[in-house]
Amino acid sequence: MRRLLRVVVALAAIALDTAVCRQIPAINPTTVGFVYLLTVLLIASEWGLLESVVAALAATACYNFFFLPPLHTFTIAEPQNWVALFAFLGTFLIASKLSERARRRRDEAISRRLDLEQLHSLSRAILLIDTSAPVGRQIAAELARVYDLKAAVLYDRGAGESHCAGPEDLVAIEPWLREAAVHGSRLRGDDEDVTVTPFSLGGQPIGSLALKGQVFSDAVLESLSNLVAIGMERARVQEAASRATAARHREEFKSALLDAVAHEFKTPLTAIKAATSAILSSEITKPEQQRELSGIIDKEADRLLVLVSEAIHLARIEAGKMRLQKQACAIENLVRESLKQMETVLEGRAVEVKLAPQLPELHVDAELIRLVLRHLLDNAVKYSPPSAAIRLSAEAGGEAATIRVWNGGPGLPEREKPRIFEKFYRGTAAGRQAAGTGMGLAIARQIMLAHGGDIQVESSEGQGVEFSLTLPIRKEALV
Repeated sequence: MRRLLRVVVALAAIALDTAVCRQIPAINPTTVGFVYLLTVLLIASEWGLLESVVAALAATACYNFFFLPPLHTFTIAEPQNWVALFAFLGTFLIASKLSERARRRRDEAISRRLDLEQLHSLSRAILLIDTSAPVGRQIAAELARVYDLKAAVLYDRGAGESHCAGPEDLVAIEPWLREAAVHGSRLRGDDEDVTVTPFSLGGQPIGSLALKGQVFSDAVLESLSNLVAIGMERARVQEAASRATAARHREEFKSALLDAVAHEFKTPLTAIKAATSAILSSEITKPEQQRELSGIIDKEADRLLVLVSEAIHLARIEAGKMRLQKQACAIENLVRESLKQMETVLEGRAVEVKLAPQLPELHVDAELIRLVLRHLLDNAVKYSPPSAAIRLSAEAGGEAATIRVWNGGPGLPEREKPRIFEKFYRGTAAGRQAAGTGMGLAIARQIMLAHGGDIQVESSEGQGVEFSLTLPIRKEALV
């Protein structure tokens, strides 16, 4: 229908040329021929060969009838006019063919440029895909967006999953997708509007695509298949690398945790062993001496229980299995119980406690918060001189409470502050002064973030280190 309309318009253009030329007195027939030729060339360049041939034949007929003597007949009196007529007809047809060929090449160049732009846009989108989300679904969505498809379905043979995108549904085409993925064959629907093509890697089909809403050339389909295959393989490689990295970190964590457990358990076990050996020896006979040694055993056994609990918490946090057991807790109780659990470590150290009056309650996992406080107190003991007091304070303001632990150690260089909460990182000063794994502060931050709070550090070289714990206040306490 559209082509018929174009033919009618082409004939109307020749008729218009004829009418205009007839209005010009004594017009040269050669000039009329060039007018017709220009019209035929314009029609060929815009529409195609059929329209231009029809226009050329119509122009030849009008040229003969209206402008070559004898006028208003299709008879030609002079032989040279026959030559002119056939020359013009040949010129019309050749020019039409050349112009149509140029138009076709122009359209092909425009189509190739559009294909390249779309392929570039798709390749860029695939490179920027978030591998933490389903990659197949994202690629299908990008195909539908870039090519404005009615539907795009990606079938991942390895996972046995299909991912759909676009306004229409292609669920019924599932058997075609599986067949294309297994046999590596390309299929087209009866209406040529649906194309199913496999994508392969290393010569082996790894999936297939179903595309509806546009007819693709074989070259474009091949390029699309290669891009999708590369995107899927890249996602698999990154996933494998992530798993390998996670596994390596887990192994590092296990090793560090075992080292920490061995180091921390050594002191109480040594004390327990010494006390039991003394009790079992014949030299300890007085009841008061036995009670003193039994007290040491009891205290160190309690310390071992705390260390075991901490190790379990560390392992659960690292495995992503931390579960908060929140309850209403007074800040004073958290501080007091943490100090009590650290009595053996803090023995002989001055601890200055300054708590603001009428502190509100917190809604937290008390055991985990005490774990954070114990770690900060242990750090303070390890990294500050024995003569330096440890300051512990708490205050509330707005919707949050802040607990601060300060030690008089050498302080942190500015370059180390951004990294101090990284796993396994230990500062240069820490490495020289005390043993450790570099996990404590990283775990402390995870506990604080899980509670909706945070932990920060303030320090200057030679001016000590202060850690600030910020925790949200229980809503009922704000009323």
